[in-house]
Amino acid sequence: MCNFAVNICDMKTDFLYSTDFYGMNSKELSHTCMHLLCTSGEGSFVFNEHCYHIMKNDLVVIPTPTRARNLAANPDMTVEWFAADNKFLQSLLPSNNYSIGGSISLNQDPVITLTQEQASLLLEDFHRLRDRMGDRHLQFYQELMGSLCLTMMYDIFEVHSQRDATETHTDRTAYIVKQLMAILSTGISRTERKVGYYADRLNVSPKYFSATVKRVTGHSVTSFIDRHTVPIIKNYLDDERLSLTQIADYMNFTSLSYFSRYCTKHLGMSPSQYRQSLQPATT
Repeated sequence: MCNFAVNICDMKTDFLYSTDFYGMNSKELSHTCMHLLCTSGEGSFVFNEHCYHIMKNDLVVIPTPTRARNLAANPDMTVEWFAADNKFLQSLLPSNNYSIGGSISLNQDPVITLTQEQASLLLEDFHRLRDRMGDRHLQFYQELMGSLCLTMMYDIFEVHSQRDATETHTDRTAYIVKQLMAILSTGISRTERKVGYYADRLNVSPKYFSATVKRVTGHSVTSFIDRHTVPIIKNYLDDERLSLTQIADYMNFTSLSYFSRYCTKHLGMSPSQYRQSLQPATT
């Protein structure tokens, strides 16, 4: 068990900060995305059957860091890392955000080399999060932490996009995943949510398609389809002129009850409860 410098958890999500490199693959992080910055020295780890060597100003971003293994660090190595619930972080971003495409290359190579200026900026993000983790008594604690996490993620996207701009991914597996993202960005998941539909569009078998997406991104095809579908549902539910039956029909659900179950699974509440939550609180 790693000795976390700070370990704050609550019922909705948890945030963890530490300076313990060997805590990187603790089972406590199995549902999180980790952001680790090497601040001095050198170390290494194995991820997706590849060994990565890191040194000062290298940033490591790994969803489900328990997949990292064979951790090794020189005596002078120091790190700081921040981890948060994966679903919580994803919920902060639009479905078509750079984070979806960016997760493809990060899953293939989770290490980004930063300049000293970029590393200092990211450490400031880490420290702001660390310093506010204990404020759970605040009414808007989740929103506060969400805004700080979003700032950190956009700072990471900025440097990661610069790395991506200098790299080309020509292998077929990366091409398939990027084509899936391109298809989903059209909004087609409003009516098409079966894996087989997208496999047919890409002229591959559903089995190969599912295995490829999972291997390249670390996530299932269904999770990407759902991530694009949920914002569409929310937009419809925000429009009070539309009945739930109309929305279910527009989105090609076979029944209102199936639509309701889908919403309950992905919104945490039924469609009618979601609409009720949008109403201003009465005193």
